[in-house]
Amino acid sequence: MLLAGDLGGTKTQLGVFRPTGGRPELLDSREYVTLDYPSLSAMILTFLGATGVRAQEVEVACVGVAGPNIKQVARLTNVPWAIDSREVMATTGIRRAWILNDVEAMAYGVPALRADELKVLQAGEFNADGNACLMAAGTGLGQAILVRQHGRLVPSPSEGGHSDFGPRGSREIALLEFLTSRYGRATYEHIISGKGFINLLRFTSDDRSPLLTEVDEDDLPATISRHGLDGSDPHCVEALQLFVSIYGSAAANLGLQCVATGGVYLGGGIPSRLLPAFDLPFFMDAFRAKPPMTGLVERMPVSIVRNRQTGLLGAAVYAASLIK
Repeated sequence: MLLAGDLGGTKTQLGVFRPTGGRPELLDSREYVTLDYPSLSAMILTFLGATGVRAQEVEVACVGVAGPNIKQVARLTNVPWAIDSREVMATTGIRRAWILNDVEAMAYGVPALRADELKVLQAGEFNADGNACLMAAGTGLGQAILVRQHGRLVPSPSEGGHSDFGPRGSREIALLEFLTSRYGRATYEHIISGKGFINLLRFTSDDRSPLLTEVDEDDLPATISRHGLDGSDPHCVEALQLFVSIYGSAAANLGLQCVATGGVYLGGGIPSRLLPAFDLPFFMDAFRAKPPMTGLVERMPVSIVRNRQTGLLGAAVYAASLIK
Protein backbone atom coordinates (compact mmCIF):
# COMPACT_ATOMS: atom_id res chain seq x y z
CA MET A 1 0.00 0.00 0.00
CA LEU A 2 1.12 3.56 -0.76
CA LEU A 3 0.47 6.75 1.19
CA ALA A 4 0.52 9.97 -0.82
CA GLY A 5 0.14 13.60 0.17
CA ASP A 6 -0.20 17.06 -1.32
CA LEU A 7 0.69 19.56 1.39
CA GLY A 8 -0.09 23.24 0.94
CA GLY A 9 -0.01 26.27 3.17
CA THR A 10 -3.80 26.16 3.62
CA LYS A 11 -4.99 22.62 2.98
CA THR A 12 -3.44 19.17 2.71
CA GLN A 13 -4.72 16.11 0.87
CA LEU A 14 -3.71 12.64 2.02
CA GLY A 15 -4.60 9.40 0.27
CA VAL A 16 -3.89 5.69 0.27
CA PHE A 17 -3.32 3.93 -3.03
CA ARG A 18 -2.84 0.39 -4.25
CA PRO A 19 0.10 -0.09 -6.66
CA THR A 20 -1.11 -1.66 -9.89
CA GLY A 21 1.89 -1.66 -12.21
CA GLY A 22 0.34 1.35 -13.96
CA ARG A 23 -1.68 4.21 -12.52
CA PRO A 24 -2.00 3.65 -8.76
CA GLU A 25 -5.56 2.97 -7.59
CA LEU A 26 -6.95 5.46 -5.07
CA LEU A 27 -8.55 3.63 -2.14
CA ASP A 28 -9.35 6.53 0.20
CA SER A 29 -8.48 10.21 0.59
CA ARG A 30 -9.11 12.97 3.12
CA GLU A 31 -8.51 16.73 3.19
CA TYR A 32 -7.18 18.55 6.25
CA VAL A 33 -6.57 22.15 7.29
CA THR A 34 -2.78 22.28 7.44
CA LEU A 35 -2.43 24.58 10.42
CA ASP A 36 -4.82 22.49 12.52
CA TYR A 37 -1.87 20.14 13.10
CA PRO A 38 1.51 20.66 14.78
CA SER A 39 3.31 18.56 12.16
CA LEU A 40 2.85 16.46 9.05
CA SER A 41 3.42 13.36 11.17
CA ALA A 42 0.51 14.27 13.43
CA MET A 43 -1.72 14.69 10.39
CA ILE A 44 -0.62 11.33 8.95
CA LEU A 45 -1.35 9.59 12.25
CA THR A 46 -4.83 11.12 12.25
CA PHE A 47 -5.34 9.97 8.66
CA LEU A 48 -4.17 6.43 9.41
CA GLY A 49 -6.54 6.25 12.37
CA ALA A 50 -9.47 7.55 10.31
CA THR A 51 -8.90 5.10 7.46
CA GLY A 52 -7.98 2.08 9.58
CA VAL A 53 -4.66 1.67 7.76
CA ARG A 54 -1.75 0.45 9.89
CA ALA A 55 1.66 2.08 9.39
CA GLN A 56 3.15 -1.37 8.80
CA GLU A 57 0.90 -1.77 5.73
CA VAL A 58 2.39 1.32 4.05
CA GLU A 59 5.35 0.37 1.87
CA VAL A 60 6.22 3.96 0.91
CA ALA A 61 4.88 7.40 1.79
CA CYS A 62 5.50 10.32 -0.56
CA VAL A 63 4.34 13.90 -0.02
CA GLY A 64 4.52 16.88 -2.36
CA VAL A 65 5.24 20.06 -0.41
CA ALA A 66 4.69 23.66 -1.53
CA GLY A 67 8.18 24.84 -0.68
CA PRO A 68 11.87 24.25 -1.35
CA ASN A 69 13.10 20.76 -0.49
CA ILE A 70 16.73 20.52 0.60
CA LYS A 71 18.04 17.07 1.51
CA GLN A 72 14.56 15.81 2.36
CA VAL A 73 13.71 18.73 4.63
CA ALA A 74 11.12 21.23 3.38
CA ARG A 75 9.88 24.51 4.79
CA LEU A 76 6.73 26.32 3.73
CA THR A 77 6.45 30.09 3.81
CA ASN A 78 3.19 30.17 5.80
CA VAL A 79 3.60 27.03 7.92
CA PRO A 80 5.60 27.30 11.16
CA TRP A 81 6.93 23.72 11.08
CA ALA A 82 9.35 21.92 8.81
CA ILE A 83 8.70 18.62 7.02
CA ASP A 84 11.51 16.13 7.50
CA SER A 85 11.17 12.69 5.91
CA ARG A 86 13.34 11.09 8.61
CA GLU A 87 11.14 12.51 11.38
CA VAL A 88 8.02 11.28 9.54
CA MET A 89 9.40 7.72 9.48
CA ALA A 90 10.47 7.85 13.14
CA THR A 91 7.16 9.27 14.39
CA THR A 92 4.63 7.38 12.27
CA GLY A 93 6.36 4.01 11.98
CA ILE A 94 6.15 4.12 8.18
CA ARG A 95 9.33 2.44 7.00
CA ARG A 96 10.05 4.63 3.98
CA ALA A 97 9.09 8.27 3.32
CA TRP A 98 10.04 10.74 0.62
CA ILE A 99 9.42 14.45 0.02
CA LEU A 100 8.96 16.12 -3.36
CA ASN A 101 8.33 19.69 -4.41
CA ASP A 102 4.57 20.03 -4.97
CA VAL A 103 4.82 20.93 -8.67
CA GLU A 104 7.32 18.13 -9.17
CA ALA A 105 4.77 15.76 -7.63
CA MET A 106 2.06 17.12 -9.92
CA ALA A 107 4.37 16.58 -12.89
CA TYR A 108 4.76 12.90 -11.96
CA GLY A 109 0.98 12.66 -12.19
CA VAL A 110 0.69 14.19 -15.67
CA PRO A 111 1.69 11.06 -17.68
CA ALA A 112 -0.86 9.04 -15.69
CA LEU A 113 -3.82 11.28 -16.56
CA ARG A 114 -6.68 9.96 -18.67
CA ALA A 115 -8.04 11.81 -21.69
CA ASP A 116 -11.20 12.79 -19.80
CA GLU A 117 -9.04 14.53 -17.18
CA LEU A 118 -7.68 17.00 -19.73
CA LYS A 119 -9.20 19.89 -21.68
CA VAL A 120 -7.38 20.14 -25.00
CA LEU A 121 -6.65 23.67 -26.20
CA GLN A 122 -4.45 22.63 -29.12
CA ALA A 123 -4.18 19.07 -30.42
CA GLY A 124 -0.85 19.78 -32.13
CA GLU A 125 1.22 16.81 -33.26
CA PHE A 126 2.00 14.65 -30.25
CA ASN A 127 5.57 13.31 -30.24
CA ALA A 128 5.86 10.17 -28.12
CA ASP A 129 9.62 10.75 -27.88
CA GLY A 130 9.32 14.42 -26.96
CA ASN A 131 9.70 16.32 -23.71
CA ALA A 132 6.78 17.96 -21.91
CA CYS A 133 6.29 20.79 -19.43
CA LEU A 134 3.86 21.89 -16.74
CA MET A 135 2.92 25.42 -15.71
CA ALA A 136 0.71 25.45 -12.61
CA ALA A 137 -1.07 28.66 -11.61
CA GLY A 138 -2.67 28.90 -8.19
CA THR A 139 -1.57 30.72 -5.06
CA GLY A 140 1.78 31.01 -6.84
CA LEU A 141 3.18 29.97 -10.21
CA GLY A 142 4.93 26.62 -10.35
CA GLN A 143 6.82 25.13 -13.27
CA ALA A 144 8.34 21.77 -14.11
CA ILE A 145 10.04 20.33 -17.15
CA LEU A 146 9.44 16.65 -17.96
CA VAL A 147 12.44 15.22 -19.79
CA ARG A 148 11.98 12.07 -21.86
CA GLN A 149 14.46 9.43 -20.70
CA HIS A 150 14.39 5.82 -21.89
CA GLY A 151 10.77 6.16 -22.97
CA ARG A 152 9.40 7.79 -19.80
CA LEU A 153 8.94 11.36 -18.67
CA VAL A 154 11.10 12.36 -15.71
CA PRO A 155 10.13 15.66 -14.00
CA SER A 156 12.69 18.25 -13.03
CA PRO A 157 11.50 20.92 -10.55
CA SER A 158 11.91 24.59 -11.35
CA GLU A 159 11.49 27.99 -9.73
CA GLY A 160 10.88 29.58 -13.12
CA GLY A 161 7.74 31.32 -11.89
CA HIS A 162 10.09 33.80 -10.23
CA SER A 163 11.86 34.63 -13.49
CA ASP A 164 11.67 38.18 -14.83
CA PHE A 165 8.52 39.17 -16.69
CA GLY A 166 9.19 40.02 -20.34
CA PRO A 167 6.61 42.46 -21.76
CA ARG A 168 5.58 42.22 -25.43
CA GLY A 169 4.06 45.63 -26.13
CA SER A 170 3.43 49.12 -24.78
CA ARG A 171 0.62 48.09 -22.42
CA GLU A 172 2.71 45.30 -20.92
CA ILE A 173 5.69 47.66 -20.65
CA ALA A 174 3.45 49.92 -18.55
CA LEU A 175 2.52 46.86 -16.46
CA LEU A 176 6.23 46.08 -16.01
CA GLU A 177 6.84 49.60 -14.76
CA PHE A 178 3.85 49.35 -12.39
CA LEU A 179 5.04 46.06 -10.90
CA THR A 180 8.66 47.22 -10.65
CA SER A 181 7.63 50.32 -8.74
CA ARG A 182 5.64 48.13 -6.35
CA TYR A 183 7.98 45.15 -5.88
CA GLY A 184 11.42 46.27 -7.05
CA ARG A 185 11.30 43.71 -9.87
CA ALA A 186 8.52 42.10 -11.88
CA THR A 187 8.15 38.33 -12.15
CA TYR A 188 5.68 36.09 -13.94
CA GLU A 189 4.29 35.03 -10.55
CA HIS A 190 3.32 38.65 -9.92
CA ILE A 191 0.87 38.20 -12.83
CA ILE A 192 0.00 34.51 -13.32
CA SER A 193 -1.32 33.65 -9.84
CA GLY A 194 -4.16 34.46 -7.51
CA LYS A 195 -2.40 37.58 -6.27
CA GLY A 196 -1.57 38.32 -9.88
CA PHE A 197 -5.25 38.99 -10.56
CA ILE A 198 -5.19 41.61 -7.80
CA ASN A 199 -2.04 43.21 -9.22
CA LEU A 200 -3.65 43.32 -12.64
CA LEU A 201 -6.82 44.98 -11.33
CA ARG A 202 -4.73 47.55 -9.48
CA PHE A 203 -2.93 48.23 -12.75
CA THR A 204 -5.96 48.39 -15.06
CA SER A 205 -7.94 50.62 -12.66
CA ASP A 206 -5.04 52.82 -11.55
CA ASP A 207 -5.63 51.41 -8.06
CA ARG A 208 -9.13 52.91 -8.02
CA SER A 209 -11.45 49.92 -8.44
CA PRO A 210 -13.99 49.76 -5.60
CA LEU A 211 -13.55 45.98 -5.62
CA LEU A 212 -10.12 46.46 -4.06
CA THR A 213 -11.71 47.70 -0.84
CA GLU A 214 -15.17 46.13 -0.96
CA VAL A 215 -14.19 42.47 -1.53
CA ASP A 216 -12.17 40.32 0.85
CA GLU A 217 -8.70 39.68 -0.59
CA ASP A 218 -9.20 35.90 -0.49
CA ASP A 219 -12.30 36.25 -2.68
CA LEU A 220 -10.95 38.96 -4.95
CA PRO A 221 -9.26 36.82 -7.66
CA ALA A 222 -12.48 34.86 -8.27
CA THR A 223 -14.50 38.08 -8.26
CA ILE A 224 -12.19 39.70 -10.82
CA SER A 225 -12.32 36.68 -13.12
CA ARG A 226 -16.11 36.45 -12.83
CA HIS A 227 -16.61 40.13 -13.76
CA GLY A 228 -14.00 39.72 -16.49
CA LEU A 229 -15.89 36.82 -18.05
CA ASP A 230 -19.36 38.38 -17.86
CA GLY A 231 -18.09 41.76 -19.11
CA SER A 232 -19.67 43.70 -16.25
CA ASP A 233 -16.51 45.61 -15.25
CA PRO A 234 -14.13 46.95 -17.92
CA HIS A 235 -11.13 46.94 -15.56
CA CYS A 236 -11.75 43.26 -14.75
CA VAL A 237 -12.19 42.50 -18.45
CA GLU A 238 -8.75 43.92 -19.22
CA ALA A 239 -7.22 42.25 -16.16
CA LEU A 240 -8.53 38.86 -17.29
CA GLN A 241 -7.36 39.39 -20.86
CA LEU A 242 -3.87 40.35 -19.67
CA PHE A 243 -3.76 37.36 -17.31
CA VAL A 244 -4.71 34.82 -19.98
CA SER A 245 -2.56 36.38 -22.70
CA ILE A 246 0.58 36.60 -20.56
CA TYR A 247 -0.06 33.05 -19.33
CA GLY A 248 -0.15 31.91 -22.97
CA SER A 249 3.10 33.66 -23.82
CA ALA A 250 4.86 32.32 -20.71
CA ALA A 251 3.63 28.76 -21.36
CA ALA A 252 5.02 28.91 -24.89
CA ASN A 253 8.33 30.23 -23.53
CA LEU A 254 8.56 27.20 -21.24
CA GLY A 255 7.61 24.92 -24.11
CA LEU A 256 10.36 26.38 -26.27
CA GLN A 257 12.94 26.01 -23.50
CA CYS A 258 12.45 22.24 -23.43
CA VAL A 259 11.02 21.66 -26.96
CA ALA A 260 7.80 20.30 -25.44
CA THR A 261 6.50 18.31 -28.40
CA GLY A 262 5.22 15.79 -25.84
CA GLY A 263 2.80 18.36 -24.46
CA VAL A 264 2.39 21.63 -22.59
CA TYR A 265 0.15 21.18 -19.54
CA LEU A 266 -1.57 23.88 -17.50
CA GLY A 267 -2.17 22.83 -13.89
CA GLY A 268 -3.00 24.37 -10.55
CA GLY A 269 -6.32 25.64 -9.27
CA ILE A 270 -6.80 28.59 -11.61
CA PRO A 271 -6.92 27.02 -15.12
CA SER A 272 -9.33 24.25 -14.09
CA ARG A 273 -11.69 26.83 -12.55
CA LEU A 274 -11.39 29.29 -15.44
CA LEU A 275 -12.07 27.02 -18.41
CA PRO A 276 -14.30 29.54 -20.28
CA ALA A 277 -11.47 32.10 -20.24
CA PHE A 278 -9.27 29.69 -22.18
CA ASP A 279 -11.98 29.33 -24.84
CA LEU A 280 -11.34 32.99 -25.68
CA PRO A 281 -8.59 33.60 -28.25
CA PHE A 282 -6.14 35.43 -25.97
CA PHE A 283 -4.26 32.44 -24.56
CA MET A 284 -3.65 30.53 -27.78
CA ASP A 285 -3.00 33.69 -29.83
CA ALA A 286 -0.21 34.63 -27.41
CA PHE A 287 1.04 31.04 -27.27
CA ARG A 288 1.41 30.85 -31.05
CA ALA A 289 2.92 34.32 -31.55
CA LYS A 290 6.54 33.15 -31.38
CA PRO A 291 8.19 33.88 -34.73
CA PRO A 292 10.42 32.41 -36.02
CA MET A 293 9.29 29.41 -33.89
CA THR A 294 5.58 29.69 -34.64
CA GLY A 295 5.60 26.41 -36.53
CA LEU A 296 7.16 24.60 -33.58
CA VAL A 297 4.74 25.89 -30.94
CA GLU A 298 1.80 25.15 -33.24
CA ARG A 299 2.85 21.48 -33.16
CA MET A 300 2.94 21.34 -29.34
CA PRO A 301 -0.16 19.74 -27.77
CA VAL A 302 -1.61 22.08 -25.12
CA SER A 303 -4.01 20.91 -22.40
CA ILE A 304 -5.51 22.03 -19.10
CA VAL A 305 -5.29 19.51 -16.26
CA ARG A 306 -8.83 19.08 -14.92
CA ASN A 307 -8.08 16.50 -12.23
CA ARG A 308 -7.61 18.53 -9.05
CA GLN A 309 -5.94 15.60 -7.32
CA THR A 310 -3.10 15.37 -9.82
CA GLY A 311 -0.53 16.33 -7.16
CA LEU A 312 -1.81 13.54 -4.91
CA LEU A 313 -1.78 11.09 -7.84
CA GLY A 314 1.75 12.14 -8.79
CA ALA A 315 3.03 11.54 -5.26
CA ALA A 316 1.54 8.05 -5.46
CA VAL A 317 3.15 7.48 -8.88
CA TYR A 318 6.54 8.40 -7.46
CA ALA A 319 5.99 6.26 -4.36
CA ALA A 320 5.15 3.30 -6.60
CA SER A 321 8.40 3.81 -8.51
CA LEU A 322 10.35 3.36 -5.27
CA ILE A 323 9.07 -0.18 -4.72
CA LYS A 324 9.81 -1.45 -8.22
